[in-house]
Amino acid sequence: MTISAAARPTERIQRSPVGRYRHSLWLLTKRDLHVRYATNALGYLWSILDPLLMAGIYYLVFTVIFQRGGVTEDPYIVFLLSGMLPWTWFNGAVSDFTRAYSRDAKLIRSVAIPRTIWINRIVLSKGIEYLFSLPVLAFFVIVTGAHVHWQLALMPLALLIQAVLLVGLGLLIAPLVMFFRDLERVVKLLLRLLFYVSAVLYPATAVPKDFPIFKVFSDINPLVGLFGIYHSAFFPGDLHWDLVLSSAIGSVIFLIIGWLVYSRTIRSVLKEM
Repeated sequence: MTISAAARPTERIQRSPVGRYRHSLWLLTKRDLHVRYATNALGYLWSILDPLLMAGIYYLVFTVIFQRGGVTEDPYIVFLLSGMLPWTWFNGAVSDFTRAYSRDAKLIRSVAIPRTIWINRIVLSKGIEYLFSLPVLAFFVIVTGAHVHWQLALMPLALLIQAVLLVGLGLLIAPLVMFFRDLERVVKLLLRLLFYVSAVLYPATAVPKDFPIFKVFSDINPLVGLFGIYHSAFFPGDLHWDLVLSSAIGSVIFLIIGWLVYSRTIRSVLKEM
């Protein structure tokens, strides 16, 4: 049997290192999504239940109990979901980074592909879950009559910044957890803190200026500008280009630091498994 000329370029791409990496990355990502959706009774609903439930709780607290207090936007449920959904991507990915190598230790030792793939498949699978949850946000936008602004076109920029930031954090966290097991608990505590100081529940302008340390941390926290982009699709006043620039620079810095840590520790990580 002869191979047609049209099939040969495809075969060469698949046999290249980049082609094999992309193919393996997609297979692992599909496996993660299959485990999450096909093996659970509620399947897709699990992707939206947690952020939807949390958004409902915060909506009740801020709009009913505290009667907004001057820190919310109308419609607040849209503001909440536009921040909660990407936060779920961030939180889920960072949490999984702490088990990225230990969970599939045997498979990692037996395959001859770059070990960065175990980080990137988490980022990709959680990112796809985030995209799957966007119809929920669209539903509330329609129901509440929220206005959609041109800043929605900045969504690809937000996705890129968040993906770069997560890859950098994954390359940093996943290897270090293999040597410092307590780091997993530290990461969980930091995620709880970050949720409340990263302008997910409130606009960046609500950060009190009376606390200089809090203000400085808000300015250098890459998540603040990132969530500002997500919010600005419906609340354009939450877009601050200085914070967006800080987010982009911070994401690149974390990517560089993560790569340096990963490249210097991966051999020891494989021995530690």
